[in-house]
Amino acid sequence: MVFRKFRPSHREGIVNKESVSHQGGQKLRIMVLGGLEEVGRNMTLMEFGNDIIIIDMGLMFPEEDMPGIDYIIPNISYLKGKEKNIRGVIITHSHMDHIGGIPHIMPKIGNPIIYTARLSAGIIQKRQEEYKSAPKLKFYIFDENSHVKLGAFNVEFFRVNHNVPDSFGVVVKTPVGTIVHTGDFKIDHSPINDKPADLGRIAQIGTEGVLALMADSTDAEHEGYQISEARVGEELEGIFEKATGRLIVGTFASLLNRVQQVITIAEKFGRKVMIEGRSMKTNVEIAHQLGYMKIKPGTLLESENYHEKKYPDDKIVIIGSGAQGEQNAFLVRFAEDEHKYLHVKEHDTVIFSSSVIPGNERTIQSLKDTFYRKGAKVIHYKLMDVHAGGHAKKEDLKLFIRLIRPQYYIPIEANHYMLRLNGEIAESLGTPKDHIFIAENGQVIEFTRHGGHLSQEQVPTDYVMVDGLGIGDVSDIVLRDRRVMSADGMIVIIATIDRKTGNLIGNPDIISRGFVYMKENKELIESTRMKAKKICSDTDPKSPAFDDYIKNKIRDDIGQFLYVKTKRRPMILPVVIKV
Repeated sequence: MVFRKFRPSHREGIVNKESVSHQGGQKLRIMVLGGLEEVGRNMTLMEFGNDIIIIDMGLMFPEEDMPGIDYIIPNISYLKGKEKNIRGVIITHSHMDHIGGIPHIMPKIGNPIIYTARLSAGIIQKRQEEYKSAPKLKFYIFDENSHVKLGAFNVEFFRVNHNVPDSFGVVVKTPVGTIVHTGDFKIDHSPINDKPADLGRIAQIGTEGVLALMADSTDAEHEGYQISEARVGEELEGIFEKATGRLIVGTFASLLNRVQQVITIAEKFGRKVMIEGRSMKTNVEIAHQLGYMKIKPGTLLESENYHEKKYPDDKIVIIGSGAQGEQNAFLVRFAEDEHKYLHVKEHDTVIFSSSVIPGNERTIQSLKDTFYRKGAKVIHYKLMDVHAGGHAKKEDLKLFIRLIRPQYYIPIEANHYMLRLNGEIAESLGTPKDHIFIAENGQVIEFTRHGGHLSQEQVPTDYVMVDGLGIGDVSDIVLRDRRVMSADGMIVIIATIDRKTGNLIGNPDIISRGFVYMKENKELIESTRMKAKKICSDTDPKSPAFDDYIKNKIRDDIGQFLYVKTKRRPMILPVVIKV
């Protein structure tokens, strides 16, 4: 996979003349459009004069009360009319909560150059191919030695550890001071298939003076240091030594470091490896092609070529997505015997090598129960260290803050309570409380040469929901209707009206979906039918807005009638047909 390394254009490469002439009185404005009230849809804007840069452009997966929604992306209303001011988009790493909004947002902001590392560019480019109408992306590939000038901003990068290779923090030097954005990070002195975080470089950045540090808060509530990937490797080796049957490892499709660990250990024990799940296969293929993953020839085996007589159970490892219980992911299909080639066997060992995302506990427990019922053994991170998180815990954050020594501290990337806990960590190290900004999504943070403050200005950050091919066309009202239907169902009342006389023809027809089973509730259905008939018969056909009146009357009166009878509120859909 080859990427063209774009040279920043004249527009990106120099400071705008208007910016220069007014720098003395201008402010640096920072707006986080997503990631300050949730885990996901991370996107940060920095604006100085007529120059804007963007850091990350992620998505967020829907919550339980969002039926039918695929995912949620940031609202970019603030950028409307400012597209020509955008000097570049910086991507810190290749996880979906940092890159998932790219296909939908980039066409709307003029398709500026994306500045990112090589692996991230490969994964972004591959995903972009799924969106045929989206523009061809332009990439500038950076590393820890790169320096880029984007309008009023001088941007540098430093290597951090996460659970995917090529993760970077960002140093933004502005006319009023230096801002450091960590991206997702942890400190791992013995990472897998990656370089350790460059603590010397991070300390050097601190000695040069940092106005504000924007730091990952996702694991700020947990004590201690994040465990090393090397520790996970030791636990996995112990499992491999004892396992007599097949090993099935469930993890995130984007957790490439874990996939590499499992492949390396499988090779050590002479096991063949099957990669299952479309996203995981794609990510492994890209990472291997770009040299980020090391796989010996002959290690990988396609499931359609798997024959039990040729490959004994103790020579097989299967790595797949679905450790969160996602409905169509490999692990669920495997557990429910819906996979074409692979089925659960007694003495299989299933390893859940990922933490539980809040809200998925019941689904994951149900999945584990299914494996146990079929005779498999289940191992998860609460039993053994088979997962290392990708985010800094309290002691990691303390070390980072001590190295950077910022004047101001801005917790990012988590729910509000986690931001608060992260802020308390900085306060415990001596950062004044009024220099710790716990912002909301869209709240403008302003800095001048004299300092900074959290303003009361808010830019739009309401959810933009992606549902199939629709982007932003599902509103709160539509979601409310979906929730009503999922909770109490719907009932359709069809009234056929004589076009000439306005009289009702026959009795109204009734259709119930998700409300009551009509054959077992004949009395209720018939009472509803008669009430609808009376509404139609009592309405003067010559009255203005006859159709709308009948529909509203049926919706209100039938709704109240059914609530009295059942204490449920189904959605009422009146249909008037004139013949």
